[in-house]
Amino acid sequence: MSDTIQTVNPTTGETLNSYSLLSDEAMETAVQSCHEAFLSWRQTPVEERAKVIKAIGAALRERKDELAELMTKEMGKLLKQSHQEVELCAAICDYSAGEAPSTFAPEERDIQGGKTGHIFYSPIGVVYGIQPWNFPAYQVVRYSIASLIAGNGVLLKHASNVTGSGQMLQEIYESAGLPKDLFQALVISHDQSDALISHNLVRGVTLTGSDGAGRKVGAKAAEAVKKTVLELGSNDAYIVLEDADIDAAVQTCVQGRTYNNGETCIAAKRFVVVDAIYDEFRDAYVAAMKDVTPGDPMGDDADIGPMARKDLRDDLHQQVKDSVAGGAKILCGGEMPEGKGFYYPATVLENVTPGQPAYDDELFGPVAALIRAKDAEDAMRIANDSRFGLGGGIMTKDTDKAIALARDHFDTGMIFINGFGLAIPNMPFGGVKDSGYGREHGGFGMKEFVNVKSVMVMS
Repeated sequence: MSDTIQTVNPTTGETLNSYSLLSDEAMETAVQSCHEAFLSWRQTPVEERAKVIKAIGAALRERKDELAELMTKEMGKLLKQSHQEVELCAAICDYSAGEAPSTFAPEERDIQGGKTGHIFYSPIGVVYGIQPWNFPAYQVVRYSIASLIAGNGVLLKHASNVTGSGQMLQEIYESAGLPKDLFQALVISHDQSDALISHNLVRGVTLTGSDGAGRKVGAKAAEAVKKTVLELGSNDAYIVLEDADIDAAVQTCVQGRTYNNGETCIAAKRFVVVDAIYDEFRDAYVAAMKDVTPGDPMGDDADIGPMARKDLRDDLHQQVKDSVAGGAKILCGGEMPEGKGFYYPATVLENVTPGQPAYDDELFGPVAALIRAKDAEDAMRIANDSRFGLGGGIMTKDTDKAIALARDHFDTGMIFINGFGLAIPNMPFGGVKDSGYGREHGGFGMKEFVNVKSVMVMS
């Protein structure tokens, strides 16, 4: 096994940088130093911790251009979307800093016989995060800021192809006043990561990734009796009902499938359209997807950039071919392009049925699956006919009906009505079924890795 990691620009296929893996001894030192930093940080009043987190948000904005450019070079997202990502990260810092004092405020309750109970929220220690490449800053900020403001220490294993982004985030955090060693981006191997999960100083583990990775990490953490939060993949369904505004629905569904080059866990992936408007929607949607232009993500003219790695593009193309072999029909795209870079065209499949990857699995790239439903009830059935349950959408002019469907029938953690969204700092983020468990954002994430402590005064 190589003792270095190389990052590659997916737009050109050229090597960007090389990073040396930590030795086992260096990794142990990192864990110990993070724990030592935590012992001091945990005693810092939450109001003071909030000031540091607020400063991290400001530092992210100050270095937005530099960080955004690096993210685009490392994983191929449009530069303007990298800028949007950094702004979201800064907004998470602002929200967390503003909410933490009330979120962690002690509570007092009357208990039996007029006695008093106190509830305190105490940090637990070092939280270890294993994060993917598709949002190189956001995935890290999402879990680390919540854990840091709770008083914990944080370790990161970032995806190898965005190693530089992880290193830059550590630099930004520390430049904003976060105590040294409290947050560390570790360049380590998968075997070292497994050892870290069971380390006695690691008290919590969080992963964002595939459901397969979630099973492995969750099992290892459970064996070591470690609290986990798992945010895994999905094949989110967007339901288009008979009364939907077709033009608006098409625009939303194109954005939902192609944003971030289609490499988003909560992207719109299956488009379930009722029979009464299916043909009209299909024709307009295919025309719009044909207009999606691939190009240099650093420029202003592209609608999508390259996929993050060659192997990811190969896997996506194989899923398309397997779906076609199972009866799906390509309406646009679906051909492997020539030339440099890991590009894949915006693609639409129809005749998508159970047993095809386009129906059953997550297609992590700009490939859309069109599915015809008889009516709203059938559309809801199809949407829930999935082992996943992260997000979804409903396109309709009847907002009240959509809210009722979302509340009572949609078996996912998040539902967007008449729009496509990613993460909103004050709304909980997470899923059910094979999409994982636990919540981030909305105040919920700040309490995932704390000890909810009961103190009862009995006399």
